[in-house]
Amino acid sequence: VQLQASGGGLVQPGGSLRLSCAASGRTFRNNGMGWFRQAPGKEREFVAGLSWRGDNTGYADSVKGRFTISRDNAKDTAYLQMNSLRPEDTATYFCAAAIGSSWSSQVSRYRYWGQGTLVTVSS
Repeated sequence: VQLQASGGGLVQPGGSLRLSCAASGRTFRNNGMGWFRQAPGKEREFVAGLSWRGDNTGYADSVKGRFTISRDNAKDTAYLQMNSLRPEDTATYFCAAAIGSSWSSQVSRYRYWGQGTLVTVSS
């Protein structure tokens, strides 16, 4: 049972990246999904969350209007579209499947975690 995050890389300020989170070993179609990030020396922080049907979303204030979370349940995959990237967005990004069908901003409400994908925003 695992989540595989991908799509990270080096991008210039103002650029865009799309992260993907694919499930394997079991389905997460009935689970809320979340994206978190962790910069060196800092705690893991909530970025965005999505309900199981994709009709309810939540974002950290720092990414509102720039990032968009979505999912394709047919593919058992979640996405994080990141636009207008800033140097302070540099971090390892993790996707996670929630314990229930809703999303949460709390790390403790997520049971399964991907391995992380590094996003570096730099000129």
